Amino acid sequence: MGSTPGSVKGKGGGALRGLRCMPWKMNKLKSSKAVAGRAEAEVESASGQSPSTPLVPPIYHEKQRRELCALHALNNVFQDGGAFSRDTLQDIFQRLSPSTLVTPHKKNVLSNGNYDVNVIMAALQTRGFEAVWWDKRRDVCSIALGNVTGFILNVPSNLRWGPLRLPLKRQHWIGVREVGDIYYNLDSKLRSPHPIGPPEELRKFLRQQLRGKNCELLLVVPEEVEAQQTWKTDTC
Repeated sequence: MGSTPGSVKGKGGGALRGLRCMPWKMNKLKSSKAVAGRAEAEVESASGQSPSTPLVPPIYHEKQRRELCALHALNNVFQDGGAFSRDTLQDIFQRLSPSTLVTPHKKNVLSNGNYDVNVIMAALQTRGFEAVWWDKRRDVCSIALGNVTGFILNVPSNLRWGPLRLPLKRQHWIGVREVGDIYYNLDSKLRSPHPIGPPEELRKFLRQQLRGKNCELLLVVPEEVEAQQTWKTDTC
């Protein structure tokens, strides 16, 4: 689970605060059912179950371990289990907060993986990427999706103790990205990737999430895209 920062360098955002976000449900219109069916067929094709369906790249989906959701979100966005490791993120954390015993992030002294947005941003920079903090006052129609590698959302999530769901919530990082022309929710707490759909369905999903006061969005973009500000467009 991800912890929220006190202050951080971001693009158009503030600290992660608020109450809760809205659950996402696929549009029940026939067209959206067709999209979901197409995504399921593509997943089956990737596993060899339906040879007649055009093959798509296999989807990498890292599952939740301990409180390593920041690590899982990063690796799921990059579709590479070797993109980052717990040791890498812990080293970044130690460099960002050398006096860990007196910082708000002192839990990470135990390497439990409860990393905040500062660690995610610094980790992305080691691979030539930047995190753009999305200003929720803007509509997501102004995101130039073709220039965005993926998305990382910070959302409230229920705490669990084994099989028991506790009446408490903490912040949780999830990754979203496009694979084979379909966007997927790659939340590490899901049993498998959940198809969101094509770009128009992705925008609906992001709008729904961002309605919550405690949901925040990071755009993962190459550093040249961030430098040239080509992650945004004026046309909606």
